[in-house]
Amino acid sequence: MLKRFASMLLVLALAVPAMAQTFFWISHGDPADPVWTYFLQGAEQWAADTGNTVNTSFHSGDVPTHQEAFRAAITTGAAGIVSSTPDPGTLNEVIAEAHAVGIPVILMNTEDAASGRDAYVGGDTEDIGRRWAQYLVDNDLVASGDFVWMPVEVPGATYQVLATRGIATVFDPLGITYEVTEATLDQAEIITRMSDYLLANRDRIDAIIGLGDLVTGSITRVFNQVGVAAGEIPVVGWGNSADTAQSVLDGYVNAAMWQDPQATSYMALSVASMAAAGIPPGFDIIVGTLYEADLADIYLGIMQD
Repeated sequence: MLKRFASMLLVLALAVPAMAQTFFWISHGDPADPVWTYFLQGAEQWAADTGNTVNTSFHSGDVPTHQEAFRAAITTGAAGIVSSTPDPGTLNEVIAEAHAVGIPVILMNTEDAASGRDAYVGGDTEDIGRRWAQYLVDNDLVASGDFVWMPVEVPGATYQVLATRGIATVFDPLGITYEVTEATLDQAEIITRMSDYLLANRDRIDAIIGLGDLVTGSITRVFNQVGVAAGEIPVVGWGNSADTAQSVLDGYVNAAMWQDPQATSYMALSVASMAAAGIPPGFDIIVGTLYEADLADIYLGIMQD
């Protein structure tokens, strides 16, 4: 009788879903940035699949409002927090505050290993920078004494700092010089600034590394505006936009990095849920694929769905 009763309890436990919880998903990105659309889709899919609530917010690099979103999550008793990092060290205090009340914090997209986070899901941005630089070197697209232009939307942001650090490990020993320039977060302004820089510096630019999705996705329009032919200047960079994937297919960009944005959000929220259930994550999840023209149509298809 006891065995039968225990079996009935097990069946009931499996039949009744766990109580829904609320998680916070906080992005330092701009909602106008195409890649963050895909990150958001992953969070929304996870909420639909699990029945949990996910409160999402974008902060466009504004650290104070990003921190306020953390504290709102803490105040409301969130089961877990998934967040990107606006700048190294900027979330250390609020992560500690979350941990003080037992809320796990999973970083996604931009790593800050010294922040106290429970786990990280996303690309190793420093290694991605190294891979871009090594690709240019290994394919004989740059050599000692060459100059590489590296436009970025937000100079000094975590993703730029880490990527540049990785790039430096390859370029510095070879005597390859480089410069990071600001392109802003406005698409029209990005094209204008990049076109102006390219016009003024065309003779000394041997290659380009696009340190953000908006700048890499603008390469074709910038080249066409300035009169640079596809393939005339080697280009590598982020590849999380349909514009960039098409540019790879068309030969304007040699290779681009897909960072699995939907999967990153989905897995980060899953790890947060696991941690909230008392299973500590003793690992990080690293994503990212450098694709060329032979695979670009796969990623273009994902982004056009």
